Amino acid sequence: MNSQNTVPYIVTSASSVEILHRDTAGAEGTSQNMTGKAAGKQAFDGKLIKHIAGRSGLYIAVLAVCIYSAFPIYWMLISSLREPQKLFLDTSLVFWPPDLSSYKSLLELTNYPVNFINSVLLALATIVAATILSSFIAYGATRLRFRGKTMLIASMLFAYMFPPLMLVIPMSALFRMAGLADSLWGLLIAHLAISLPLAVWLLWGFFKSMPFDLEEAAMVDGCSQFGAFIKVVLPLSAPGLITVGIFSFLLSWADYVFALILIMSDDRKTLPVALASMLGAQDLRWGEILAGATLIALPLFVVFTFCYRYFVAGLTAGAVKG
Repeated sequence: MNSQNTVPYIVTSASSVEILHRDTAGAEGTSQNMTGKAAGKQAFDGKLIKHIAGRSGLYIAVLAVCIYSAFPIYWMLISSLREPQKLFLDTSLVFWPPDLSSYKSLLELTNYPVNFINSVLLALATIVAATILSSFIAYGATRLRFRGKTMLIASMLFAYMFPPLMLVIPMSALFRMAGLADSLWGLLIAHLAISLPLAVWLLWGFFKSMPFDLEEAAMVDGCSQFGAFIKVVLPLSAPGLITVGIFSFLLSWADYVFALILIMSDDRKTLPVALASMLGAQDLRWGEILAGATLIALPLFVVFTFCYRYFVAGLTAGAVKG
């Protein structure tokens, strides 16, 4: 009886111990899971805080750079819209009510309208000539085979290794011998000399990444290679052509060194040279100078406002092959 009663008791006790061990292990596992979840949540919160702090720092840095870059232009604009008597007395950041007396005086007392037309015509001629010539040169360099092709394209950028003053002095002597001294045509050639190499380099990379299969398909349909270039390649190269046009416009519109040395007549001067001549006058009018600088910067804002998407697309289009 005693032995029969003892065995079940021992078995029952072993089962209880086993159950007790299981409960203890389950409790420890639950506590470890909770601890792991808490640690994971803390790590996630830390990463989130670092991400938010990094984003906030980036936005603050970008905002600071934008304010630092745009504030001088904004100050130039509001100063040109102030009354000349309050130009050095008013330091507010608003320009209401605007005063246009500086602009009226600039247009009436100076030859600024003629200089503005000269700059516009010269910039447009530079855009058209640089775009057409660079597209033909870059296409020929990417599709035709001849010795020294890569060296020829690379050598076109050597002009940017030298300051403009070193290039304009021999140009001035050559233009004087060719009868192009003090001429807008000579200044156009000088602007092409600084804008065409960069334009060819940009379009060369753009055409190089374009597959030749498109032109072959057009030539199979009956087009010549020139027709395929006009009907297929140029429409697909619109972002690159717009980028070349913007670069050519900027180089021509903001040029000062070439226009200063190659142009002597007042009726042929461009805007930067005309504005600089006002600084050398005996009666220095800061209101008119700021108004003239605003008129110079205004077309740049208009161009970038409407063409910045094409500008960015043209810069990045030739970077990806395929």
